[in-house]
Amino acid sequence: MTEQPTPNRPVRPWAAAPAPAAEPARGTDPDRTDIYRAPVVNGNGTAAAARPGPTGLTPIVARPEPAEEPSPPEPEPPRRGRRWPNPNDPLRRDAPEPRPPLTPVRDASQGPTGPELGAAGAYGGELSRDMLFKPLQRRPVSGWRRWLYLVTFGLVNLGESPQEARYRELVARVNQPIRGNQKIATLSLKGGVGKTTTTTVLGSTLASLRGDHVVAVDANPDRGTLAARVPSQTVATVRDLLDDAVNIERYSDVRAFTSQAPSRLEVLASERDPHKAEAFSEADYRGALDVLEHFYSIILTDCGTGLTHSAMRGVLDTANTLVLVASPALDGAQSAAATIDWLDAQGYSALVQRTVVVISCARPGVGGVNMDQLVEHFAARTRTVVVIPYDQHLAEGSEVDLDRLHPATRNAFMELAALVADDFATPTGRHHDPMRARR
Repeated sequence: MTEQPTPNRPVRPWAAAPAPAAEPARGTDPDRTDIYRAPVVNGNGTAAAARPGPTGLTPIVARPEPAEEPSPPEPEPPRRGRRWPNPNDPLRRDAPEPRPPLTPVRDASQGPTGPELGAAGAYGGELSRDMLFKPLQRRPVSGWRRWLYLVTFGLVNLGESPQEARYRELVARVNQPIRGNQKIATLSLKGGVGKTTTTTVLGSTLASLRGDHVVAVDANPDRGTLAARVPSQTVATVRDLLDDAVNIERYSDVRAFTSQAPSRLEVLASERDPHKAEAFSEADYRGALDVLEHFYSIILTDCGTGLTHSAMRGVLDTANTLVLVASPALDGAQSAAATIDWLDAQGYSALVQRTVVVISCARPGVGGVNMDQLVEHFAARTRTVVVIPYDQHLAEGSEVDLDRLHPATRNAFMELAALVADDFATPTGRHHDPMRARR
């Protein structure tokens, strides 16, 4: 007789159906719940009577437990080298805006541009020596300051003197870069005032301080004496240079026609035959200039005393700077003033504005000449005036040695060289008049 189920009483499956042939291993059937539990324990601690089932445990009908809602996963602990939570997560409402891409590093040699300039106009991404190091005190090179520096073995360094600082400033001005080349003409209407000497010392000063090539051309239609101021290395003249101009291709070719002084100044001598010298025309001067300007950065021209000969026109038309030499005497001053008047009348007013007047004291003393009044007169008509004191070495009229010059004479020529070099910034000179160039 089959047992009937009663309410709240579990159904015994073995009473209704035969026992299965083989019970699957526990936990191997994913579609059924484990129906075997441990024996039930009474309240007094004794085990309740149970009927043995197939596995020796009390079978019961498993009631499915109510499904629990899955708990949210625990946050992953922070890892080394990772920020948690990620501030750039796009799903976060408070996530910051994405950062803009990094700008590539710009080459500092290109210089600052536009937005890279700060409020004060300085380029913030460029470092300089002054930013990283303290300014060093320069060592004195002369005078009692140098003696004190040597005696204290360098512990007491008062720096360079004002004279040394001034000299260093002049050297920096002389060494200004040149675009193209510069042509400097030395002119005087009266002979014997030191025009050739001024050309030699000025050219020697420029050549000794600069690293480029400097040449002086003797454009005197008469027998010039410029070649006698430097050691003679060749008997070639400007006429020989013109005759062989088609074969000159490199610096060594043109160097065969010049003589070089210890200061590195080169001199191209004038023709020694007076008959051939008279034939030296404007076309000849321009032809020589076309050859020299390919190999020399600075070309000085020692002009003759005449203003009307043919070569003078070519000299004045091509000159960037004019050096007008006068003497501290009445006749020398009047000749210089007459030269300025002639230049103004011939349409060279712009060249007069770029003229530096040199008052050369060829004899010791100036007599009763009012030097202040003389300087003021020429300064009002030209760019500036430089006074060259008397020097016994220059009065010899022989080869010029810069080391034998008096310090005052050397400083005066340094001032002259710096003033001439102030026009090196542009190919036509800082005081160039564009209207004259169009004429």
